[in-house]
Amino acid sequence: MYERILVAIDPSEARPTALSTAGEMAKLTGARVHVLHVVAATVAAGAVMVLEEDDEGKTLLEESLAALRDLGVQADGQLVHGLIPEVPAIISAAAEDFKADLIVVTPHHRSSVAAFFTPRVSDAVAHNSRVAVLLVPEESAKP
Repeated sequence: MYERILVAIDPSEARPTALSTAGEMAKLTGARVHVLHVVAATVAAGAVMVLEEDDEGKTLLEESLAALRDLGVQADGQLVHGLIPEVPAIISAAAEDFKADLIVVTPHHRSSVAAFFTPRVSDAVAHNSRVAVLLVPEESAKP
């Protein structure tokens, strides 16, 4: 089934769920996992503004790799930089380079108006991908 899973992570609360889902799928299929984290930046008033420090991104990536390895999954990772509008293309290129047969991403829920002006990364990846894309929502709190 799936042999090469790319999981794109961000600092959101949905990250642990995406990692555990990718990890459990990898255990079932014997897949390798490649974790991708894009340290994003935006342009405002003609200046590039970094939204996350490199150290924070590296820590996030290392914690994610450790979580997968704790599950017994073979995993490696990659930290890249890009502007927010470039993130879907960066994810797609990384999936192609890794020869992924599954991409795992988390959707960020926003109003439809906000999504119209700034499309969600997960939507862009899902619509432009040549491989299967699994959207993993944040685990809902249990009563």
